[in-house]
Amino acid sequence: MAPVAAATAADTTSASVSKPATTTAAPAAIAWEHRLRPTVIKAGDAQPAWSLSERMAHYRVPGVAVAILRDGKVVSSRGYGVRDSVSREPIDAQTLFSTGSVSKVVTAATTLRLSAAGKLDLDRNVNDYLKQWQVPADPKWPDARITLRMLMSHTGGFNVHGFPDLQPGEPLPSLLQTLNGQPPSKTEAVRLIHAPGAQQDYSGGGVTIEQAVIEAVDAHGLDAVARREVFEPLHMRRSGFIAELPATTANVARAHDEKGQPTALPRGWESFPELGASGLWTNADDLAAFVAALLGSYRGSNDFLPRALATAMMTEVAPGNFGLGPRLNGVGRGRVFHHGGANDHYYAWIEGHLDSGDGLVVLTNGAEGDRLITEIRNAVTDAAHWPLNEPVHSVTLAADAVASADYRGNYRLDPRQPMDLRGVLADMFDVESLAIGGDDAGAITLQAAGSKRVHPLLPLTPNRYVAPEISVPATTLQVEFHRGADGRVHALTVLCGESRAHYLRE
Repeated sequence: MAPVAAATAADTTSASVSKPATTTAAPAAIAWEHRLRPTVIKAGDAQPAWSLSERMAHYRVPGVAVAILRDGKVVSSRGYGVRDSVSREPIDAQTLFSTGSVSKVVTAATTLRLSAAGKLDLDRNVNDYLKQWQVPADPKWPDARITLRMLMSHTGGFNVHGFPDLQPGEPLPSLLQTLNGQPPSKTEAVRLIHAPGAQQDYSGGGVTIEQAVIEAVDAHGLDAVARREVFEPLHMRRSGFIAELPATTANVARAHDEKGQPTALPRGWESFPELGASGLWTNADDLAAFVAALLGSYRGSNDFLPRALATAMMTEVAPGNFGLGPRLNGVGRGRVFHHGGANDHYYAWIEGHLDSGDGLVVLTNGAEGDRLITEIRNAVTDAAHWPLNEPVHSVTLAADAVASADYRGNYRLDPRQPMDLRGVLADMFDVESLAIGGDDAGAITLQAAGSKRVHPLLPLTPNRYVAPEISVPATTLQVEFHRGADGRVHALTVLCGESRAHYLRE
């Protein structure tokens, strides 16, 4: 864990420097602030064009920072709203936010820079590097060999999805305590739960091992290594991996609950000691520079990362949709890398379009920020005419044309399906059986086994439906029913991006 004193150097020196809230190249600027919309639009409903201010009020999110990139350059970076709903101090492009799991992409970039320098081998057993801690042996997989490539793509097979935020004054666990699941850590010990490389299962625990590897080859700690390898080369002057951001730090977006009220008092923000997984504090300007650097490396316009390594970073590691750090979606001009961040009261988003060099950064300081980010992303996509993320319009089907009874019943995951095809669904929708319900008026619902939540499905075609209430990054979750030549529905497929999960009717 990086010492607090070292971490604060990055933000105190520039915190008082006044910078313009907006830096815009006029020819490339876009107007998106009055184009917010949902992803799925119900049949018969007009596509809304909400304003950012009204949706911030709707979700009770006091502050937002947004940066937009075009052709690898930052064309707009500015703040909206306030850092604190009580003091009403404004957000600007230099305001610090906690970024949650966006931290993992910066950690990955740090690892890749060390790999490019010959200090780390992405395919070497991490136990060869680790000193104070070793991946625990498991009799189920006695020959397990864990690599950084696995950890960065969430295919290592580890537990501990994420970490709880810690309130001001709570004791902070060390890296070793977190790995061992020892107090004051609030999570279990990091251990294998799947065969290494067999499936994607998102793991903050795995990224914590990645952090331990970095710190094993450089004893200065993650923040210092990232400062040398990432923050300083990219002029990210207010960024840092900081376990406990000091209360004296200037220009910080404070945490707000679901009612828009300040929380994590008296300081105003939580602590995030699992640095590599969720400990990054940064701002819109800095994070946009980071996205631009990754795009430039991939497109060959800079040498932040060697182009071959940047290409590997932006290529899925089977059987999931993660590359070496970011998630990946789409093909051709619609190919994007992205990652979200979700702490209790801070939500963040980055994305980069690998063909065009366009990109987006969104930072929020409210408990409902994730829903607001989706609508902001939709607005920017529409205004910039990006070839992806189009609105999904459901259709109206006559009640007597499609008998929902044909679809109702229980469906079980087909065990013969290759994990390479399930991809991300083996992680975010790891459901063995589904119940499809509905009524005689034509309504269709989906319920996962073991869950009390019943999700409505809206028709896109007579046999394909979308689940508007199931949130998935950068796409939608859809269900396609398969009716055979005998007229019977015998199976369904759940679709999410390029991933497919096939279920047989029981």
